[in-house]
Order: sequence, then structure tokens, then C-alpha cells
Amino acid sequence: MRTIIGAYDATTRTVAVTFTAGLFVHRRTVNAVLTDAGSYDATATKARVADVARGVAQKMELRLLDNEEVVTAPEVAIGAVGSG
Repeated sequence: MRTIIGAYDATTRTVAVTFTAGLFVHRRTVNAVLTDAGSYDATATKARVADVARGVAQKMELRLLDNEEVVTAPEVAIGAVGSG
């Protein structure tokens, strides 16, 4: 599973995330993690996205999510933040 984490949205306190497994693509927002001072914590948010990715992978396997688009391998790799 590859994840691409978009920019932090301070209004909604979320990040847009694209989850890709093979040719299957799913997009959703994930709640960002904030520090005690209220600022965006990118490292902790990346860990939260990894947790969400595990659930998305299970839902993909069970066919509970619809495939939003089919992409080619080079597009999948661009901007990849991590894998889970």
C-alpha cells in the first residue's frame, strides 16, 4: 500500500490522502495530529495515516471500497510518502 499525504488544511484540521494498492486507488481525508500547542505535527500525522492505511487495505481486500480510478505504475510512485 502506497500513501500520498497532501497538504495540511488548517480549517478542517485534516490532510487529504491517496491510498494506492496495485491499480486500486482510494482517496479520503484523515484527521491531522496536532501538538499540545495546536500546531500541525507532520510526523505524528504520518503515523496516523499508516494506521488508517492498514484499515483501508483490509477494506480493499474485502471489496468494501470502490476503486476510484485506474492508474499506471509510474503515476503511483510519484510523491509516495511511505508504505504500510
